[in-house]
Amino acid sequence: MDSMKLADRAWPVLSRLMRLHVLAYRATRGKIGHTAPGFPTMLLLHHVGAKSGVRRTTPLLYTRDGADLVIVASKGGYGRHPAWYHNLRAHPDTTVQVKAEILPVRARVADPTERRRLWPRVVRTYSQFEHYQQRTRREIPLVILEPRRSS
Repeated sequence: MDSMKLADRAWPVLSRLMRLHVLAYRATRGKIGHTAPGFPTMLLLHHVGAKSGVRRTTPLLYTRDGADLVIVASKGGYGRHPAWYHNLRAHPDTTVQVKAEILPVRARVADPTERRRLWPRVVRTYSQFEHYQQRTRREIPLVILEPRRSS
């Protein structure tokens, strides 16, 4: 079976697991869910649907770049960007939860120079990102979450 077809079939299970991950992360203030076996550190991204306006929360791997957090719009190497990426393009001012801390951030897509500098770092953080990039024709965007003052 094609790996993408298998991933499509697995998506309902993965979706449920992500919801459980979010619940555990929130309930324990990141004591459970900030790290997981085989994965680097994770945050909770809060975002608003670009079309629906529905508030959503997505657990994502992240890398630090100074004061910024860098997330990867890989969607496992699918041909399309993840929904949260489109949501952040429409509503860049948001918050993330890192452990117990809620941080106000502004999201922006890394420019080509930043992406060339940051891509090796995110691959060192989680080597599967390189496999995902090879699996898709699209360039996987890196999203930089810059700290901002609370409003």
